[in-house]
Amino acid sequence: MAEISKIDRYIIDKVRERRLELNITQVDLSLRLEKSDKYISQFESYKTGRRYSAFMINEIAKALDCSPRDFWPEKAL
Repeated sequence: MAEISKIDRYIIDKVRERRLELNITQVDLSLRLEKSDKYISQFESYKTGRRYSAFMINEIAKALDCSPRDFWPEKAL
């Protein structure tokens, strides 16, 4: 398994935070993104070492009605 960097963990955690804030399940978000029902869980578990691409961060922001900037830290990690 590939190691997940601090910045990737931060982004994954921020997506999870926003998703839970809106009471949206992993499956619901996956389906909104037109992905398999396990898509988001693969990222949130950290086990697969998967990271969101810039394109997907933008698509997630659209699905969660926020800015892609909401998933990034104010300062470098």
